[in-house]
Amino acid sequence: MKITDILNSKKVSLSFEVFPPKKQDALESIKNTAVTLTEFKPDFISVTFGAGGTTQGYTADIAEAIEKNGTTALAHLTCVRSTKEALNSIISNLKSKKISNILALRGDFPKDAVEGENVFPSGLTHASDLVTVLKDEGFCVGGACYPEGHPESSSRDTDIENLKYKVDAGVDFLTTQMFFDNDMLYSFLYRLQSAGIHVPVLAGIMPITNAAQINRMVDLSNAYIPRKLLAICDRFRNHPEAMMQAGIAYATDQIIDLISNGVRGIHIYTMNKPEIAGAIVKNVSEIIKATNS
Repeated sequence: MKITDILNSKKVSLSFEVFPPKKQDALESIKNTAVTLTEFKPDFISVTFGAGGTTQGYTADIAEAIEKNGTTALAHLTCVRSTKEALNSIISNLKSKKISNILALRGDFPKDAVEGENVFPSGLTHASDLVTVLKDEGFCVGGACYPEGHPESSSRDTDIENLKYKVDAGVDFLTTQMFFDNDMLYSFLYRLQSAGIHVPVLAGIMPITNAAQINRMVDLSNAYIPRKLLAICDRFRNHPEAMMQAGIAYATDQIIDLISNGVRGIHIYTMNKPEIAGAIVKNVSEIIKATNS
């Protein structure tokens, strides 16, 4: 099923994200994790793409396992260090596995790039370029966005302008990077509306269940960390079970507030931990059910 059809049929959707393993011998374990997540009845599950495409085959395999278990899959695809031939091969492979949804990304600029290296050998230098190719291939295409601005953007206005190019290229929906202050998202949604961007926006929620995650999350998403969350991490950093419970509670509070304020979809970054996703689903399942009734 195409994700656009899912979003059009519901007032609020719930989805998960998993990431592939770095090594072949862990692939079956991650497939099992993805299948376990389908038991919570999400509307779809997305599968990330390894840095530089290092786990590209695993992405397709995991997405196929999700589809075979009755849940819609969203495969990520990047254009960094991909030739046209490689992209065409990946697209053909995804089609053969009945994957009809792709999240189009430029990909992180490789830290090991040497001077003079062409990191975009396909000629696709932006996510919007990849979107055009994927739409021509008949995929439902998602895009990524940053409520607090992309780390590489010179300003939030420039970030919105670049996002508009991507939407105009054919993006069907957007999924945000993680954020921890809902007011940041509400401000972002207002700016999108003002810029004429009206596609569905799914809110990316990262449960912080380990205090050590905080610094990495800031680096990844340029996210502001509210005082309340910092206090939680400070108080429970040496008590793993308490930190997990507090992190789940914080994420749950975020989700309830978002749904109450009309956000179209919730996308949970599971970090391949079904027990955390399951706990959050248990906390909000009746809320989502009531919203969609």
